[in-house]
Amino acid sequence: MDYEELKQRAAMGEEFQFYYRNQSYWISRNSDGYYLTRVRDHYSQSFKTSNELFANGQIDGKSILELWKEIEI
Repeated sequence: MDYEELKQRAAMGEEFQFYYRNQSYWISRNSDGYYLTRVRDHYSQSFKTSNELFANGQIDGKSILELWKEIEI
């Protein structure tokens, strides 16, 4: 899967678990919005749309796109 496919599928409501530097993260959705969550401590960032999640969600101060080559899905 490439980055654009991840964005499209997340926008359709699919949820994804992925790993960055041996840490587990989730991209999820419910009726209130979209979430980027670090599993270890349940730290969650919330967004109204998937586009906002991908534009503004950060891990270690970087976007998912900036970290894409290091992310394992």
